[in-house]
Amino acid sequence: MSRVRVAIAGYGNIGHHAVEAVLAAPDMELAGVIRREGASLQKPGIKFIDEQTSIDALGKVDVVALCKPSRQIEEYAAKYLSQGIHTVDSFDIHNSIVELRGNLAKIAKQGQATAIIAAGWDPGSDSVVRALLEASAPIGLTYTNFGPGMSMGHSVVVRSKPGVADALSVTIPLGTGVHRRMVYVKLEKNATLEAVTQAIKSDDYFKHDETHVIAVDDVSVLSDKGHGVHMVRQGRSGSSDNQMFSFDMKINNPALTAQIMVSCARACTRMAPGAYTMIEVPMIDLLPGEREGHIKRLV
Repeated sequence: MSRVRVAIAGYGNIGHHAVEAVLAAPDMELAGVIRREGASLQKPGIKFIDEQTSIDALGKVDVVALCKPSRQIEEYAAKYLSQGIHTVDSFDIHNSIVELRGNLAKIAKQGQATAIIAAGWDPGSDSVVRALLEASAPIGLTYTNFGPGMSMGHSVVVRSKPGVADALSVTIPLGTGVHRRMVYVKLEKNATLEAVTQAIKSDDYFKHDETHVIAVDDVSVLSDKGHGVHMVRQGRSGSSDNQMFSFDMKINNPALTAQIMVSCARACTRMAPGAYTMIEVPMIDLLPGEREGHIKRLV
């Protein structure tokens, strides 16, 4: 069986878990890790290269898993797709997904490559659940309630703000898809909580939710990578009312994000060139091995 060679771009919370997921996959091989000043970091069995180094240094690469902040995804994806290398990412800016998909689709088709975007757990696997629930009850309402838990994307955004030395953003579900953001920041010297709070609350990641910003001396003592979701749909199947569905999970946030990305990396190699979200990916293509075995086991 030919193994899918995957490179990991970024070695933060998600990148570490993506490496582990690739190493555990029976049909994959870790080509290496691309990171800033990567050559200075060495670990047994893992090849690191700097972002400035050509990806050719890793040999043949089928897919690059982009473990990068969402606002950097388009730049990095375009770079690799134009070279004919598939990409997968966990882009999480919901209202920009359609635009990103359109932009990358053109580049991917030109490079004869495939991009699967927004392939985390939300957006991502939760998107698939929402689609299935809507197919089950086409008329109705779905509420997705996150947390309580650490939001990696929101935490990254806060850390990028001037005056912030470290940060943690925690999502608190209030019900019916409404959330509170509890943001804990360690301030840099001479930074003011007022200025930092204004910068956070004006960002698109936060300005639609109730947000509280609290200064702390040490963010690390608060950090917990656990998260979760409770999804509810009530609707109508045909002419039958009051169809009720509930979906729950409690997870390690970066570990699940990385695993979904790695499963989508496999699917990239089985799809036509273009850019796709997870609801467009055949579920069976996320699994290793032959289709017949999965059909026999799961259907």
